[in-house]
Amino acid sequence: MRRRITFVQRADAPFDFDQAVLTTDALSIRNLDGAREERATLSFEELPSEVWQVLKSCHELHVRWATERPYHTGAPFSSRISPGLHVFYTPGGQEEASGFCPLLKKVFGESLECDSPETSFIQPPIHSKRFASTAAFQYHSRLRSLDNLVTFIQHKFCDSSDEKCHQHVKELLSADSVDIDYNSISHALTVSGYWSKSPAQGWSEEIKQHVAGTDKVEVGLLGVETAIEPEELKMGGLLGVVGQDEKLKPALFSFPSRHHPLPEDATYSVSFAEPTGLHPTMAISMPPASLQRPPAPPDATCALHTYLTLPSWIFGDKYQLSTTDPLFLDSHHLAALRAVAGETDLEAPDWFVPRWGSTWLLELATPPDAQAPEDWNITIPLHLRYLRPSESGYRSAGVPWPVVFWACTAEDGTKMGTNPFDRVNLGWEGLFGPRTMFYQLAPSPGSHGRLVDELEVPVLRLRNGRGFFQSRTIELGTVVVVALGFVWILWKLGVVVRSSGTGARKREDKQGKAE
Repeated sequence: MRRRITFVQRADAPFDFDQAVLTTDALSIRNLDGAREERATLSFEELPSEVWQVLKSCHELHVRWATERPYHTGAPFSSRISPGLHVFYTPGGQEEASGFCPLLKKVFGESLECDSPETSFIQPPIHSKRFASTAAFQYHSRLRSLDNLVTFIQHKFCDSSDEKCHQHVKELLSADSVDIDYNSISHALTVSGYWSKSPAQGWSEEIKQHVAGTDKVEVGLLGVETAIEPEELKMGGLLGVVGQDEKLKPALFSFPSRHHPLPEDATYSVSFAEPTGLHPTMAISMPPASLQRPPAPPDATCALHTYLTLPSWIFGDKYQLSTTDPLFLDSHHLAALRAVAGETDLEAPDWFVPRWGSTWLLELATPPDAQAPEDWNITIPLHLRYLRPSESGYRSAGVPWPVVFWACTAEDGTKMGTNPFDRVNLGWEGLFGPRTMFYQLAPSPGSHGRLVDELEVPVLRLRNGRGFFQSRTIELGTVVVVALGFVWILWKLGVVVRSSGTGARKREDKQGKAE
């Protein structure tokens, strides 16, 4: 196993060299203030058999999870996804991974509604064949906690007596995001965790070399420097390999990056007008700082976008949102619907929808340069599916906040090669060209405190949990009403036909008598 631990300090955070001391077999960190990313890479031989048996039939697998808590992202960890669990999967050849969904449930919890990728996943559009691999299947579930993942890792990778291993894995519960990646070329599984801020007293721990000396542990203490080129990120600090280097070595390096930070006041908030009813409208509000053109190259073309990840019970009308009617677009401050995938049936109730939901990429309109509004509001009309009845007449359901970002085209000569902190397969970045740069706005929930909005969805009310109005009864009743309506239409058509026939015969009889 290889480990890479990276600490990124804020520009205003103090640092003394005695806060990081490297010895022959350990690195001691004391009261270090900053973001942290830890990445572990495991070979096939280090994985449990139930895991690699499924992975060997995969071409690629990318799992992304983000917390519902608001958190900060800065360079080089600027990318974002909507809260919850995202799975991007491509099978290997014609071989079907029959155990894929059972393994997914075992690792992340039985609450996942996953039967098979073919029936439960959606197929995202692929707009750029040249871009870093875009998976064939996509899945999302609102997963509030990684308790099940932590228990699985502790059981499979930690000895029952190794308290330190159990405690280290438990730190994933406080992570802001977790990534898991596998591809059939490297035959390696990579697990990454990101913590946007340190504990109250800073990071303090001793990072040791593996007892057998087989695990490579790389550590970096970095800060963000001012880059010369707008498409680059520049990092400087100290690097070392525990057990190999005698002291931390100074380093300064730069690299082109797809993801770039924006100022802290470039934010957005999401809300729904009350009462939502069956046709809620999502409102995205942005202050003037969010509408400023990002610091992309002067000749780059930039546009503001939002990417919605909607569960099956809420959806957009693709015919309405894809319109070119300027009155509709201007009234909602929308520019165009750029991509849609998943369940978009306008009539099906939620219990008839087999897949998890849908994704929507919308380009947003921005105000003219002459205008400087207090807040710029974008509204997106959505629709609710019929949910199962309840005793109260309502069901609570969560809508994850979308991500909002600027997308800018880079110069033709820019090489967007893989950098040490690159993050791809997020669901939305594959919908753009290979040299696109992204500038992420930060969600600002305010007193709401979560990146998920809870909607009270009106449903049919049951009496004492039982009664005539059960979902099966409603389905049968609907069939009966439709059948009766069809019979009534046929009867009316028959009356019209008979009347027409009688009238024709009367006219023929009159003509015969006249002759």
